[in-house]
Amino acid sequence: MTTPLEAQVPIDSVEAAAYTIPTDAPESDGTLAWDSTTLVIATARAAGTVGLGYTYAGPAAAEIITGKLAGAVTEEEAFAPPARWADMRHAVRNLGRPGLVAEAISAVDIALWDLKARLLGEPLCFALGAMHAATPIYGSGGFTSYDDSTLRAQLGGWVERGIVRVKMKVGRDPAADAERVAAARAAIGDGAELFVDANGAYTRKQALLWAQRFADHDVRWFEEPVSSDDLEGLRRVTHDGPPGMDITAGEYGYDLPYFQQMLDAGAVDCLQADVTRAQGITGVLRVAALCDARSLDLSLHCAPQISAHVGTAVWHLRHLEYFHDHVRIESMAFDGVLEPDGGALQPDRATAGHGLTFKAQDLEPFRVR
Repeated sequence: MTTPLEAQVPIDSVEAAAYTIPTDAPESDGTLAWDSTTLVIATARAAGTVGLGYTYAGPAAAEIITGKLAGAVTEEEAFAPPARWADMRHAVRNLGRPGLVAEAISAVDIALWDLKARLLGEPLCFALGAMHAATPIYGSGGFTSYDDSTLRAQLGGWVERGIVRVKMKVGRDPAADAERVAAARAAIGDGAELFVDANGAYTRKQALLWAQRFADHDVRWFEEPVSSDDLEGLRRVTHDGPPGMDITAGEYGYDLPYFQQMLDAGAVDCLQADVTRAQGITGVLRVAALCDARSLDLSLHCAPQISAHVGTAVWHLRHLEYFHDHVRIESMAFDGVLEPDGGALQPDRATAGHGLTFKAQDLEPFRVR
Protein backbone atom coordinates (compact mmCIF):
# COMPACT_ATOMS: atom_id res chain seq x y z
CA MET A 1 0.00 0.00 0.00
CA THR A 2 1.31 3.45 -0.91
CA THR A 3 1.58 5.85 2.03
CA PRO A 4 0.99 9.61 1.62
CA LEU A 5 4.71 10.34 2.00
CA GLU A 6 5.55 7.86 -0.76
CA ALA A 7 3.11 9.51 -3.17
CA GLN A 8 3.97 12.55 -5.21
CA VAL A 9 1.45 15.22 -4.23
CA PRO A 10 1.82 18.38 -6.31
CA ILE A 11 0.62 21.78 -5.16
CA ASP A 12 -2.32 22.66 -7.37
CA SER A 13 -2.65 26.39 -6.66
CA VAL A 14 -1.75 29.25 -4.34
CA GLU A 15 -4.19 32.13 -3.83
CA ALA A 16 -4.33 35.25 -1.69
CA ALA A 17 -6.63 38.04 -0.48
CA ALA A 18 -6.21 41.07 1.78
CA TYR A 19 -8.53 42.58 4.40
CA THR A 20 -8.08 45.90 6.20
CA ILE A 21 -9.80 45.87 9.60
CA PRO A 22 -10.27 49.01 11.73
CA THR A 23 -9.02 48.94 15.31
CA ASP A 24 -11.59 49.00 18.10
CA ALA A 25 -10.11 52.30 19.37
CA PRO A 26 -7.26 54.64 18.36
CA GLU A 27 -3.89 52.97 19.01
CA SER A 28 -0.33 54.23 19.31
CA ASP A 29 3.03 53.29 20.73
CA GLY A 30 6.24 55.22 21.27
CA THR A 31 6.87 55.86 17.57
CA LEU A 32 3.69 55.12 15.57
CA ALA A 33 -0.09 55.62 15.60
CA TRP A 34 -2.59 53.54 13.61
CA ASP A 35 -6.32 52.94 13.18
CA SER A 36 -6.40 49.71 11.13
CA THR A 37 -4.49 46.50 10.48
CA THR A 38 -4.32 44.56 7.20
CA LEU A 39 -4.56 40.77 7.26
CA VAL A 40 -3.28 38.95 4.15
CA ILE A 41 -4.58 35.41 3.69
CA ALA A 42 -2.77 32.75 1.63
CA THR A 43 -4.23 29.38 0.65
CA ALA A 44 -2.40 26.43 -0.91
CA ARG A 45 -4.30 23.50 -2.43
CA ALA A 46 -3.20 19.93 -3.11
CA ALA A 47 -5.05 16.64 -3.47
CA GLY A 48 -8.37 18.23 -2.51
CA THR A 49 -6.93 19.68 0.71
CA VAL A 50 -6.44 23.37 1.56
CA GLY A 51 -3.66 24.80 3.71
CA LEU A 52 -4.22 28.23 5.27
CA GLY A 53 -1.59 30.85 6.07
CA TYR A 54 -1.57 34.56 6.80
CA THR A 55 0.53 37.59 7.56
CA TYR A 56 0.00 41.16 8.72
CA ALA A 57 1.25 43.30 5.83
CA GLY A 58 0.22 45.72 3.12
CA PRO A 59 -2.28 44.55 0.47
CA ALA A 60 0.56 44.41 -2.08
CA ALA A 61 1.79 41.24 -0.34
CA ALA A 62 -1.17 39.43 -1.92
CA GLU A 63 0.11 40.29 -5.40
CA ILE A 64 3.54 38.88 -4.55
CA ILE A 65 1.89 35.69 -3.31
CA THR A 66 -0.23 35.13 -6.42
CA GLY A 67 2.65 36.14 -8.71
CA LYS A 68 6.24 35.17 -7.98
CA LEU A 69 5.54 32.86 -5.05
CA ALA A 70 2.70 30.91 -6.64
CA GLY A 71 4.82 30.51 -9.74
CA ALA A 72 7.68 29.11 -7.68
CA VAL A 73 5.73 26.42 -5.81
CA THR A 74 2.76 25.40 -7.98
CA GLU A 75 3.12 21.83 -9.29
CA GLU A 76 5.97 21.19 -6.83
CA GLU A 77 5.85 18.59 -4.02
CA ALA A 78 3.47 19.52 -1.19
CA PHE A 79 5.14 17.39 1.48
CA ALA A 80 8.36 19.44 1.53
CA PRO A 81 7.71 22.96 2.91
CA PRO A 82 11.42 23.71 3.53
CA ALA A 83 12.20 22.93 -0.11
CA ARG A 84 9.36 25.18 -1.25
CA TRP A 85 10.66 27.88 1.12
CA ALA A 86 14.01 27.69 -0.69
CA ASP A 87 12.21 27.88 -4.04
CA MET A 88 10.38 31.05 -2.96
CA ARG A 89 13.56 32.71 -1.68
CA HIS A 90 15.26 32.01 -5.00
CA ALA A 91 12.30 33.36 -7.00
CA VAL A 92 12.31 36.77 -5.26
CA ARG A 93 16.02 37.49 -5.61
CA ASN A 94 15.42 40.59 -7.72
CA LEU A 95 12.50 41.85 -5.61
CA GLY A 96 14.48 42.11 -2.37
CA ARG A 97 13.61 39.80 0.50
CA PRO A 98 13.25 42.03 3.61
CA GLY A 99 9.93 43.71 4.29
CA LEU A 100 6.87 43.01 2.19
CA VAL A 101 8.40 40.11 0.29
CA ALA A 102 9.44 38.32 3.49
CA GLU A 103 5.91 38.78 4.84
CA ALA A 104 4.45 37.27 1.66
CA ILE A 105 6.83 34.29 1.93
CA SER A 106 5.74 33.92 5.56
CA ALA A 107 2.07 33.60 4.64
CA VAL A 108 2.72 30.96 1.97
CA ASP A 109 5.16 29.02 4.14
CA ILE A 110 2.56 28.85 6.94
CA ALA A 111 -0.04 27.66 4.42
CA LEU A 112 2.30 24.96 3.12
CA TRP A 113 3.08 23.65 6.61
CA ASP A 114 -0.64 23.59 7.39
CA LEU A 115 -1.28 21.81 4.09
CA LYS A 116 1.31 19.14 4.87
CA ALA A 117 -0.09 18.54 8.35
CA ARG A 118 -3.64 18.27 7.00
CA LEU A 119 -2.56 15.84 4.29
CA LEU A 120 -0.93 13.71 6.99
CA GLY A 121 -3.97 14.06 9.26
CA GLU A 122 -1.90 15.33 12.21
CA PRO A 123 -1.80 18.59 14.19
CA LEU A 124 0.65 21.21 13.00
CA CYS A 125 2.56 21.11 16.30
CA PHE A 126 3.29 17.40 15.71
CA ALA A 127 4.39 18.04 12.13
CA LEU A 128 6.86 20.60 13.52
CA GLY A 129 8.27 18.20 16.13
CA ALA A 130 6.64 19.53 19.30
CA MET A 131 8.69 19.29 22.49
CA HIS A 132 6.33 21.40 24.66
CA ALA A 133 2.64 20.73 25.25
CA ALA A 134 1.74 24.46 25.25
CA THR A 135 3.15 27.92 24.56
CA PRO A 136 3.20 30.40 27.50
CA ILE A 137 1.81 33.83 26.66
CA TYR A 138 1.87 37.40 27.91
CA GLY A 139 -0.96 39.90 27.40
CA SER A 140 0.13 42.78 25.17
CA GLY A 141 -1.53 46.13 24.48
CA GLY A 142 -1.46 49.02 26.92
CA PHE A 143 -1.25 51.53 24.07
CA THR A 144 -0.04 55.07 24.72
CA SER A 145 -3.39 56.27 23.34
CA TYR A 146 -5.20 54.63 26.28
CA ASP A 147 -6.18 56.67 29.31
CA ASP A 148 -5.20 55.28 32.70
CA SER A 149 -8.62 53.73 33.25
CA THR A 150 -8.49 51.77 29.99
CA LEU A 151 -4.89 50.76 30.66
CA ARG A 152 -5.69 49.42 34.10
CA ALA A 153 -8.78 47.58 32.90
CA GLN A 154 -6.99 45.83 30.06
CA LEU A 155 -3.87 44.76 31.97
CA GLY A 156 -5.80 43.87 35.11
CA GLY A 157 -8.28 41.89 33.03
CA TRP A 158 -5.54 39.68 31.61
CA VAL A 159 -4.23 38.92 35.09
CA GLU A 160 -7.74 38.00 36.22
CA ARG A 161 -7.87 35.52 33.31
CA GLY A 162 -4.69 33.84 34.55
CA ILE A 163 -2.26 35.61 32.17
CA VAL A 164 0.32 36.66 34.74
CA ARG A 165 2.64 38.53 32.37
CA VAL A 166 1.45 41.76 30.73
CA LYS A 167 3.04 44.43 28.54
CA MET A 168 2.32 48.10 27.95
CA LYS A 169 3.63 50.73 25.53
CA VAL A 170 5.84 53.61 26.68
CA GLY A 171 7.93 56.39 25.15
CA ARG A 172 5.47 58.63 23.30
CA ASP A 173 5.26 61.07 26.22
CA PRO A 174 8.15 60.27 28.58
CA ALA A 175 6.85 62.76 31.14
CA ALA A 176 3.77 60.56 31.59
CA ASP A 177 5.54 57.19 31.63
CA ALA A 178 6.27 57.01 35.36
CA GLU A 179 2.63 57.64 36.26
CA ARG A 180 1.34 55.18 33.64
CA VAL A 181 3.69 52.41 34.76
CA ALA A 182 2.74 53.01 38.39
CA ALA A 183 -0.94 52.75 37.43
CA ALA A 184 -0.28 49.51 35.58
CA ARG A 185 1.58 47.99 38.51
CA ALA A 186 -1.25 48.93 40.87
CA ALA A 187 -3.78 47.30 38.53
CA ILE A 188 -1.98 43.96 38.20
CA GLY A 189 -0.64 43.64 41.74
CA ASP A 190 2.75 42.45 42.90
CA GLY A 191 2.31 38.85 41.77
CA ALA A 192 2.21 39.52 38.01
CA GLU A 193 5.15 40.39 35.75
CA LEU A 194 5.09 43.82 34.10
CA PHE A 195 6.78 44.42 30.73
CA VAL A 196 7.29 47.70 28.83
CA ASP A 197 7.87 48.33 25.12
CA ALA A 198 9.26 51.64 23.84
CA ASN A 199 9.32 50.66 20.15
CA GLY A 200 12.65 52.45 19.81
CA ALA A 201 11.41 55.78 21.15
CA TYR A 202 14.27 56.61 23.54
CA THR A 203 17.83 57.76 23.00
CA ARG A 204 20.55 55.65 24.64
CA LYS A 205 20.83 57.85 27.72
CA GLN A 206 17.06 58.21 28.04
CA ALA A 207 16.74 54.44 27.86
CA LEU A 208 19.22 53.91 30.68
CA LEU A 209 17.46 56.53 32.80
CA TRP A 210 14.04 55.02 32.22
CA ALA A 211 15.30 51.50 32.79
CA GLN A 212 16.26 52.55 36.32
CA ARG A 213 12.89 54.23 36.87
CA PHE A 214 10.98 51.24 35.53
CA ALA A 215 12.97 48.96 37.82
CA ASP A 216 11.37 50.78 40.77
CA HIS A 217 8.08 49.19 39.62
CA ASP A 218 9.67 45.75 39.19
CA VAL A 219 9.58 45.86 35.37
CA ARG A 220 11.27 42.69 34.14
CA TRP A 221 11.22 43.18 30.35
CA PHE A 222 12.23 46.32 28.44
CA GLU A 223 11.56 45.91 24.74
CA GLU A 224 13.29 48.05 22.13
CA PRO A 225 14.47 50.76 24.53
CA VAL A 226 16.29 52.23 21.53
CA SER A 227 15.87 51.54 17.83
CA SER A 228 16.45 47.91 16.92
CA ASP A 229 18.80 49.23 14.23
CA ASP A 230 21.06 50.65 16.97
CA LEU A 231 22.81 47.44 17.99
CA GLU A 232 25.45 49.25 20.00
CA GLY A 233 22.76 51.17 21.86
CA LEU A 234 20.89 47.97 22.63
CA ARG A 235 24.12 46.35 23.79
CA ARG A 236 24.82 49.24 26.15
CA VAL A 237 21.37 49.10 27.72
CA THR A 238 21.64 45.31 27.99
CA HIS A 239 25.05 45.59 29.66
CA ASP A 240 24.39 48.60 31.90
CA GLY A 241 20.68 48.20 32.68
CA PRO A 242 19.27 47.10 36.04
CA PRO A 243 19.81 43.50 37.17
CA GLY A 244 16.74 41.34 36.60
CA MET A 245 15.48 43.40 33.65
CA ASP A 246 15.82 41.68 30.27
CA ILE A 247 16.44 43.82 27.19
CA THR A 248 14.85 42.43 24.05
CA ALA A 249 14.33 43.15 20.34
CA GLY A 250 13.99 41.33 17.03
CA GLU A 251 10.35 41.67 16.01
CA TYR A 252 11.37 43.60 12.87
CA GLY A 253 13.71 40.87 11.65
CA TYR A 254 12.96 39.54 8.18
CA ASP A 255 16.04 37.47 7.36
CA LEU A 256 18.48 35.24 9.21
CA PRO A 257 21.49 37.60 8.97
CA TYR A 258 19.52 40.27 10.88
CA PHE A 259 19.16 37.95 13.86
CA GLN A 260 22.75 36.71 13.57
CA GLN A 261 24.04 40.28 13.73
CA MET A 262 21.86 41.11 16.73
CA LEU A 263 23.12 38.07 18.60
CA ASP A 264 26.76 38.64 17.61
CA ALA A 265 26.49 42.19 19.00
CA GLY A 266 25.30 40.90 22.38
CA ALA A 267 22.37 43.29 21.91
CA VAL A 268 19.63 41.37 23.74
CA ASP A 269 19.01 39.12 26.71
CA CYS A 270 16.14 37.43 24.87
CA LEU A 271 15.57 37.46 21.11
CA GLN A 272 12.20 38.03 19.43
CA ALA A 273 10.98 36.74 16.07
CA ASP A 274 7.67 37.04 14.23
CA VAL A 275 6.41 34.05 12.22
CA THR A 276 4.49 36.38 9.88
CA ARG A 277 7.61 38.47 9.12
CA ALA A 278 10.67 36.25 9.43
CA GLN A 279 9.79 34.12 6.37
CA GLY A 280 7.28 31.92 8.11
CA ILE A 281 7.59 28.79 10.18
CA THR A 282 10.65 27.60 8.26
CA GLY A 283 12.38 30.93 8.85
CA VAL A 284 11.55 31.13 12.57
CA LEU A 285 12.78 27.59 13.22
CA ARG A 286 16.13 28.68 11.81
CA VAL A 287 16.15 31.69 14.13
CA ALA A 288 15.38 29.30 16.99
CA ALA A 289 18.45 27.27 16.03
CA LEU A 290 20.61 30.39 16.41
CA CYS A 291 19.23 30.79 19.93
CA ASP A 292 19.76 27.11 20.70
CA ALA A 293 23.45 27.44 19.77
CA ARG A 294 23.79 30.18 22.42
CA SER A 295 21.40 28.74 25.05
CA LEU A 296 19.46 31.98 24.61
CA ASP A 297 15.69 32.20 24.86
CA LEU A 298 13.43 33.09 21.94
CA SER A 299 10.15 34.96 22.43
CA LEU A 300 7.60 34.77 19.61
CA HIS A 301 6.05 38.01 18.44
CA CYS A 302 2.28 38.13 17.84
CA ALA A 303 0.09 36.09 15.41
CA PRO A 304 -0.87 33.89 18.38
CA GLN A 305 -2.89 31.26 16.53
CA ILE A 306 0.11 30.20 14.42
CA SER A 307 2.79 31.04 16.95
CA ALA A 308 1.15 28.77 19.53
CA HIS A 309 2.02 25.77 17.34
CA VAL A 310 5.49 27.04 16.45
CA GLY A 311 6.30 27.69 20.10
CA THR A 312 5.83 24.03 20.96
CA ALA A 313 8.76 23.20 18.64
CA VAL A 314 11.17 25.86 19.98
CA TRP A 315 13.68 24.41 22.43
CA HIS A 316 14.70 27.64 24.19
CA LEU A 317 11.19 29.11 24.24
CA ARG A 318 10.44 32.02 26.60
CA HIS A 319 6.86 32.96 25.67
CA LEU A 320 4.52 34.39 23.02
CA GLU A 321 3.07 37.88 22.70
CA TYR A 322 -0.73 37.67 22.98
CA PHE A 323 -1.27 40.99 21.19
CA HIS A 324 -4.64 42.72 21.52
CA ASP A 325 -5.02 43.59 17.81
CA HIS A 326 -4.13 40.13 16.54
CA VAL A 327 -6.22 38.34 19.15
CA ARG A 328 -9.24 40.39 18.07
CA ILE A 329 -8.62 40.02 14.32
CA GLU A 330 -7.91 36.30 14.46
CA SER A 331 -11.12 35.74 16.42
CA MET A 332 -13.01 37.66 13.73
CA ALA A 333 -11.27 35.87 10.86
CA PHE A 334 -11.12 32.25 11.96
CA ASP A 335 -13.14 29.50 13.54
CA GLY A 336 -11.14 27.16 15.74
CA VAL A 337 -9.08 29.78 17.61
CA LEU A 338 -7.26 28.70 20.75
CA GLU A 339 -8.18 30.33 24.06
CA PRO A 340 -5.73 30.92 26.92
CA ASP A 341 -5.68 28.30 29.64
CA GLY A 342 -3.46 28.80 32.66
CA GLY A 343 -1.51 31.56 30.93
CA ALA A 344 -0.72 29.46 27.85
CA LEU A 345 -2.11 28.41 24.47
CA GLN A 346 -2.28 24.65 23.94
CA PRO A 347 -2.76 23.37 20.38
CA ASP A 348 -5.59 20.92 19.81
CA ARG A 349 -3.88 17.59 19.26
CA ALA A 350 -7.06 16.04 17.87
CA THR A 351 -7.29 18.42 14.89
CA ALA A 352 -5.26 18.25 11.69
CA GLY A 353 -3.15 21.26 10.77
CA HIS A 354 -3.46 24.40 12.87
CA GLY A 355 -7.20 23.85 13.15
CA LEU A 356 -8.25 27.25 11.78
CA THR A 357 -11.03 27.75 9.23
CA PHE A 358 -11.21 31.09 7.46
CA LYS A 359 -14.54 32.95 7.78
CA ALA A 360 -14.40 34.55 4.34
CA GLN A 361 -18.02 35.74 4.36
CA ASP A 362 -17.57 37.51 7.72
CA LEU A 363 -14.50 39.36 6.48
CA GLU A 364 -15.80 40.23 3.02
CA PRO A 365 -16.82 43.79 4.07
CA PHE A 366 -13.15 44.47 4.88
CA ARG A 367 -11.70 43.04 1.69
CA VAL A 368 -9.29 45.38 -0.16
CA ARG A 369 -7.78 42.89 -2.62
